[in-house]
Amino acid sequence: MKIVNPATEEVIRDIQEDSPDSVNQKFKLLQVAQVDWQKITRAKRIEILRTFSDLLEKNVEALASILTSEVGKPLQQSRNEINGARARIKWLTDNADKYLADEVMIQEGNLTERISYEPLGVVCNISAWNYPYLVGVNVFVPALLAGNAVMYKPSEYSTLTGLEIERLLKQAGVPNDVFHVAVGARSVGELLLELPFNGYFFTGSYKTGKYIYEKVAPKMVPCQLELGGKDPLYVADDVADIKAVAASTADGAFYNNGQSCCAVERIYVNEKVYDQYVDEFIKEVKSWKIGKPTEAGVYIGPLSRKDQLSFLETQVQDAVQKGSKVLVGGKRIDGTGYYFEPTVITNATHQMSMMREESFGPIIGIMKVKSDDEAIELMKDTEYGLTAAVYSNNQSRAENILEQINSGTGYWNCCDRVSAALPWSGRQHSGFGATLSHAGLRAFTKTKAYHLRG
Repeated sequence: MKIVNPATEEVIRDIQEDSPDSVNQKFKLLQVAQVDWQKITRAKRIEILRTFSDLLEKNVEALASILTSEVGKPLQQSRNEINGARARIKWLTDNADKYLADEVMIQEGNLTERISYEPLGVVCNISAWNYPYLVGVNVFVPALLAGNAVMYKPSEYSTLTGLEIERLLKQAGVPNDVFHVAVGARSVGELLLELPFNGYFFTGSYKTGKYIYEKVAPKMVPCQLELGGKDPLYVADDVADIKAVAASTADGAFYNNGQSCCAVERIYVNEKVYDQYVDEFIKEVKSWKIGKPTEAGVYIGPLSRKDQLSFLETQVQDAVQKGSKVLVGGKRIDGTGYYFEPTVITNATHQMSMMREESFGPIIGIMKVKSDDEAIELMKDTEYGLTAAVYSNNQSRAENILEQINSGTGYWNCCDRVSAALPWSGRQHSGFGATLSHAGLRAFTKTKAYHLRG
C-alpha cells in the first residue's frame, strides 16, 4: 500500500498490508491479552493513558509533521488536533472512576442491589482519516480504560498516524497484545467484519456505516456508528456583530478544508441581514492563505483524497446549472497536489445536491430566508442529524429553533465544536450510539446486575 502526500503527490512510504493470517493472529493475541488487562486495576489503566497523553505532548511536532504529510491539513491544525485529543483524554481519565465503578442502587437491610460495568471484551475500531487523533481517542481511550483490548484500523489515508498511536500507547505501558493495528484498505476492513469481535465502532460515511451494520448484525454485539452530516446553520436577523458572525461561521464551514462530519454544510440567513452577511463572509474567505500545509499561515491546504476533487466539481456544476451563483472559487487549483478553491455559492436551493448530499470539502451554499419558520423547515429537510447551529442575540429564540431540529448536537452562537463532557451522537443517517461524556465511557461496557442478600 502506497502512502501518498496529498500536497506533493509523492509516495511517502510503501507499507505492507495485513493478510488474513496476520489479522487472525492479531485477533487471537488480543483475546488472550484482554483477560489479564481486565484484571489490572482501573487506577493503573488510567495512569497508562495519562502517560500516553504526556507522550503526545512531548512528541507533538514530529506527530503533527507526520499527520500533515499524509492527510494534508495545515501544520498548525495538526498541532491543534493533537492538543485537542489530549484535552479529551484528560476528561476521560479524570472521570473514568466516576462512571466505570460499580454503583450501589439500593441498600436496604440485608439487601444490596448493585450495577457492575464489565468490559465488552475485544472491540474493533474502524476509524477515520480526517481527524485520526480526535476520532481515535473517542473510541480506543475509553475502550482501554474500561478493560477492553482493541483492534484499531486507521484509514488507509492516515496509516502512519495509526502506527504512531500504537507505538506511543505501548511506550506508555499498554501491553503489546492489548492494542493492535490492522493495516490496509477495504479488503482488510472486510476481514475484520468476519471475526467474532465483542463490539464494532466505526467512524466514516453513511454508505459504509450502513454496510458494516448490516454485515455484523447477526453477531448480536454492540455496533456504534459515527457517520456524516449535512449540518445546517441559521443566522437570525437580530445578530449584533455580523462581521464576527460571518468570520465564525466561515471557519465552521472551511476549517480542515471542510473535511469534518460536523462542519457547517449549509447556511440559511434571514433576508434582513443577508446582503451584509454574505459580503463579510466573502471578505473572510478571501483573506485566507492557500498553499502548502507546511508553510506558516496557511489555512487551506490540499484535500486528503484525490477523488474528492471531481466530486466537488460535480456539485458546483449541478448548482450552477440549477441557477446558483459562484461568488468565490468553484474549481480545482491547477498544479501539483489535491487543491480545491474555497467555494461560496449563493442562490442555493434544496434542488441542488450540495444542499442535500454531504460535500466534505471547501464548499458552502448560502440561502436567503424570510423567517425563523422557513429556516426551521429547511434545516429539517435532510436525512442527516448530527449538528445544527443558530446565531442570534436571543437564547430562548435559538433554543426554540434547535429543539425542533432532529440532531444529536445543538449550537447557539458557535458551531463545529466537540466537548468531551457532552455526548457525541448522531441521528438518522448520521448514525447512532454515543462517544464522549459518561455515555461514551459506558458504551464500552456491558452491565451486570447483582442482587445480594445476606
